[in-house]
Parts: sequence; C-alpha cells; structure tokens
Amino acid sequence: MPRPGQPLPLFGFFRRLLGQDRAFRQAIATLIGRTPDNIRLYQLAFTHSSLVRQQGEQARHQSNERLEFLGDAVLGTVVAEYLFQKYPYEQEGFLTEMRSRIVNRESLNGLALKIGLDKLIQLDATQGRSTRSRSVNGNALEALVGAVYLDQGYKAARKFVLSRLIKPFVDVKAMTQTTTNFKSKLIEWAQRHGKAIRYDLQGEARPGGVMEFTASVVLEDEVVATGMGLSKKQAEQLAAERALTALGV
Repeated sequence: MPRPGQPLPLFGFFRRLLGQDRAFRQAIATLIGRTPDNIRLYQLAFTHSSLVRQQGEQARHQSNERLEFLGDAVLGTVVAEYLFQKYPYEQEGFLTEMRSRIVNRESLNGLALKIGLDKLIQLDATQGRSTRSRSVNGNALEALVGAVYLDQGYKAARKFVLSRLIKPFVDVKAMTQTTTNFKSKLIEWAQRHGKAIRYDLQGEARPGGVMEFTASVVLEDEVVATGMGLSKKQAEQLAAERALTALGV
C-alpha cells in the first residue's frame, strides 16, 4: 500500500478507475463494435505520454506511443487495400494521394472527435488544451487501431477502420472530384490580388523516427490557416486548402 500522499502506480490507478469499470468496457465495445478481450490494451491506447513522463524513462512503454506506431501501419494498409479495390484502374500516384488525404494528421484528428474518442484520452491535466491541440486525438485513434489489431486481429481492425471510420465519415468520392493542387490555386489567387504569401514550417519527431510537419499559410504577415502532415508537401497542401476555404475562394 502506498503511504498517504504518495501517488498510486499508474496502472493501479487505471485499474481502479477504468479496468474494473463497466462503463469503460462498454464504451470500448460501442466504439469498436465488438466486446474487447484484453482491456489493458485499450487503457494503454488512451494513455498519453504526458501522463507517464514524470515517472521517468522506464515508464515510457506505459504510454500509447508504441501502439500508435503499430496502428499507423495497420491503418495505412487498410486504407491502401480499400482504395486499391475501389479504384482498379487508377495509377499509383492517384492512390497515394488519396491515401495521404484520408490518413493525414488533420483528418485523423477530425475522425477521432467525430467518434468521441477525445473523452477517453488520459493526459497530464496541467498541459490541457495546448497539448490536446497537437495531434493527441489523431495519435490516440492510431493507437486504438493498433489495440484492436492486437486484441482482435487484422480482420477486426480492418472492419473497424472501414465500417466505423471511413464509410461513415470520409466522402472518398468527393475527394476525387476536388482540386488537389491547392498550393498552386492559392498562389494564383494571391498573384491576382497582389498579395504576399508564404509558408511557415515546423517539424516534430513522432514514434518510429517519423517526422510530422505543421505548415502555416501567412498572408500579409497574418496566419490564415494551418495544416499538418507526414511530409512538408502534405502539410502545405492541407494548409493551402484550409486557407482557400477561409478566404472564400
């Protein structure tokens, strides 16, 4: 037993609040469409690294970063297979572009919010909104995919991604009909209106040695929109798309 005032071990804390909590198990079942077997995997999927950081380097494996890495790969595979089958006559470039637009960071953040995943994430309360705004929701969604894969297998993970995420919330047909080179379109608009435009880029390392980039569209020294992606091009394209929307173009 910990002495008075001494914090409980992290997963002792979770076992008390979540592990034996029927509401958490039911929430997971509702989220993924099937009863979870290994509930600890799902607890781990919703544990942000900020919650365990103060416990030292040895506790880093108790966050969702490794599951996020795995889920990213599973999600990419499922979406690639889905697009491959849906568009049998399209070339690799089209498939790559579509997959990038579906699984980019902004898209995953939005999907996580749509299914209410943000309400289950456990993170350091002192970091609050500033942390949550930096990919926390999308990262947890990837970790959830990884948890479903380990707990239920690839077929269940595939069904979760397609039936609970892609088909209800992603309008793939509309994506194929929209202009993809938003940067060029924005540059043309700026030139027609005599406006100065630039992109500010920042990079941040993610688990597995992958870099995540944030691009801001700066118009006349004012940030108009931001976008995030796993490449500079992805981030800038998404930022340009959002800027065009904000400018009513």
